[in-house]
Amino acid sequence: MRTLRDLFAVRSRELPSPVAPGSPAVEAVGVSVRLGGRQVLDAVDITAHTGEVVALVGPNGAGKSTLLAALAADLTPGDGHVVIGGRPATEWTAPELALRRSVLPQSAVLSFPFPVEDVVRMGRAPWAGTELEDEDDAAVAAAMAATEVTRFSGRPFSALSGGEKARVALARVLAQRAPLMLLDEPTAALDLRHQELVLRICRERAAAGDAVVVVLHDLGLAAAYADRVAVLHQGRIAEVGPPGEIFSDELLGEVYRQPVEVFPHPRTGAPLVVPVRDPA
Repeated sequence: MRTLRDLFAVRSRELPSPVAPGSPAVEAVGVSVRLGGRQVLDAVDITAHTGEVVALVGPNGAGKSTLLAALAADLTPGDGHVVIGGRPATEWTAPELALRRSVLPQSAVLSFPFPVEDVVRMGRAPWAGTELEDEDDAAVAAAMAATEVTRFSGRPFSALSGGEKARVALARVLAQRAPLMLLDEPTAALDLRHQELVLRICRERAAAGDAVVVVLHDLGLAAAYADRVAVLHQGRIAEVGPPGEIFSDELLGEVYRQPVEVFPHPRTGAPLVVPVRDPA
């Protein structure tokens, strides 16, 4: 019976080549997607470069997760195309894609009670049979340490809390060591400390030369950690740029249909977004 590692153990696949800092890691060009008869994405253009964190924000149903799935080549657009590592995503084989981009979905579900360390080690499957296979143990250990899951490495994944599962799933993505990380709401189940931990990891990966695209609902986290933010509204990008330049009362109030106030953090200067509330 073929195992997951057997699937990826194909020595002829093309390994990623080093890229210059600031090079496009993933590009969506005119991407449109219809799901269930609804236009979810409409002619979206966006690029994430090596060395940067790009946050996708917007209200529920704006198309954030769909755009992330298209960038991952997990979803084929009806119109437009996606380029990963300088080549159309459709030209990479599945094992070659797995060497170039890692994906964290919104929820991690496993049918069997695998130990935590085994779940993290699954991220190393794309490297089976390559000269970098010898890095497996170090990559797994480093990923578990970074996400603070080492202390329960032997526990079954199914016995973890929601936040613990989310951190283990992120560790799997980190262990994969792909130069493009695509994360869908990685902080949704996490407490304050671990929300900050996850975004610091994103910044560290960008500083090391990776590209990170992350879907976030917390505008404060996006403003504090992202180099650029794409604000999605009704399947289109309403604005994209540094959060300090594009976050405004008018834009966010219109997109979220909720009056907000945007003002600089007194120490860092990063934008703070606060809903306008009537006095009690």
